[in-house]
Amino acid sequence: MHAKMSTIQFSGAKPRLREVIAATIGTLFEWYDLGIYATFTVTLSHQFFPVSDKKISLLLGLLTYASAYVIRPLGAVIIGNYADKAGRRPALVLSGGLMAIGTLITGVLPNYETIGLAAPILLVVARLIQGFSAGGEFGSANTYLTEQNPKRKGFYASLQFSTVGIAILMSSAFAYVLNNSMSHENFESWGWRLPFLFGLIIAPVTYYIRKNIDESPEFSKTPNESPLRHALRDDKWSLLVGAMIVAGGTVASYVNIYMPTYAMTHLHLPASAAFIGGITGGLVSAFFPLIAGALADRVGAVRVMRIAMIVGIAIAYPMFLFLNMHPSAATLALTQGTMSFVFFSFYYSPVGSVLTQLYPASRRTTCVSISYVASQTFFGGITPVVVNWMITKTGNPMAPGFYLSAVGILSLFALTAGKRLGAR
Repeated sequence: MHAKMSTIQFSGAKPRLREVIAATIGTLFEWYDLGIYATFTVTLSHQFFPVSDKKISLLLGLLTYASAYVIRPLGAVIIGNYADKAGRRPALVLSGGLMAIGTLITGVLPNYETIGLAAPILLVVARLIQGFSAGGEFGSANTYLTEQNPKRKGFYASLQFSTVGIAILMSSAFAYVLNNSMSHENFESWGWRLPFLFGLIIAPVTYYIRKNIDESPEFSKTPNESPLRHALRDDKWSLLVGAMIVAGGTVASYVNIYMPTYAMTHLHLPASAAFIGGITGGLVSAFFPLIAGALADRVGAVRVMRIAMIVGIAIAYPMFLFLNMHPSAATLALTQGTMSFVFFSFYYSPVGSVLTQLYPASRRTTCVSISYVASQTFFGGITPVVVNWMITKTGNPMAPGFYLSAVGILSLFALTAGKRLGAR
């Protein structure tokens, strides 16, 4: 039933560049901010959690990063439900505006030394606002993109993930420039704020473009007054399967985001080397998702994703073993580039196409948002915390490889279930 409902054909015009930019610019904003926070976690920990034990300070910084994921499910339900009732366009406007507010607070917030306990509390508030926004961003943008051309769902879904690569590239490049052009004292004092404030330039552009786009053609034909009720009643199994499919790509993405912190704290590489790794991963992630998306339309998204995950599971442990045996800027860049190529580009980027095939248009944004954010909540934001904890407890720096493989196996089983539900 889902497969039939999700392949309705429309004869609308070819999607305009404006529609593509409108859907992807919010993703750029979201992941740029995530990348900046993850890259500067060590600095932010010093600024807002200045405890004597640096490991505890870092853990508090990572927990604050993860706090955004606590509220993401609420954002997914409310904004996703809003998108299926009022339209994809107003939902995109709402999520973009909230993301800008959270970024602004982070960029101008005084540190612990200046305002005391209020500093970490307000930082958590900013993260929660951004988490709520991000909860509805993916589902709304992914649905809007994939509904533009039903015959090219894979390619249009991959545009969102390619944008993630561009955002990571931007954040890593910004960090690299600041690290090599400012003194350590100036960077710690005020320089870390610049990338957050720069990100705000995107906010008014996002609002203007999203406010003036046309509505999705499929939404105009399938309005739904109770999308959440229908989703929870009719799609429980599909929601679980969707979340498990997303999990493999989610964990890999957040391990990659965590890599600058991993490089500095566990490999003892300089910050410049850590940023080069992020730049390499961003370059790969900006280009190769488009190839994977086009391939998914030709041979099937499930097939492309299955092959990528099998390869990923096979190389995860050897990859981290090699990195730890030969820690350098070059091996870090090779590791992050490989992760971006296998896990992100060819496994994760077609996932938007698979999710839209699992759910009917009348409640698609709600379902896609719930599946995606459930996975992000349980496997995404906590990944840096889990990996850091595993390394601390076991003393084994190859823990990220074990974690990647374990979650990857779960996703392979979920892909098989998704194919039985009608995804291809």
